[in-house]
Amino acid sequence: MDIDITDAPKGLPVERAWSVSIVIKSFKGRRDVEVHLFRPKWDPKEEDQFDWSMILGDPITPEADYDIKASRKLVMESFTARERDLLLEYLRNRYGEKLASIQACPIDFPVPLGILALSELTEGKDIGFIHFEKIPNYTLPFPVRGFFDLSQHSPLIEVEQQ
Repeated sequence: MDIDITDAPKGLPVERAWSVSIVIKSFKGRRDVEVHLFRPKWDPKEEDQFDWSMILGDPITPEADYDIKASRKLVMESFTARERDLLLEYLRNRYGEKLASIQACPIDFPVPLGILALSELTEGKDIGFIHFEKIPNYTLPFPVRGFFDLSQHSPLIEVEQQ
């Protein structure tokens, strides 16, 4: 399994700045499925401690409608370096043989207004969430979910067309 942790630039505006993704070798009949991990819940008091003027930037496009609370969610879903390390260790120990890779990198600051948080997405035919915290023997002190889109990945078995 490849593990890639990108160094953070100096002067991150907040500790909650890390995104983590994994690639599962085989998942729901697909190969090498990329899953973006995030925190689905947080203490609202933590959100009140941030200086959002230093964290949020301009809108993605000038004419875009945006909700500042939705843009804040992207940051609140992210991990601290400590949480990232705990998560990487958990994934390595629990799912090591099933994962092709783990990647962690800091999110870009300032976060553009109008960017969609993973918790804002809705499940569908090919889009879904893994609720890691509901899996037996989950040991992390915080909940983790994973977003995936199966339509972006090849089937394990290619079906011949006639």
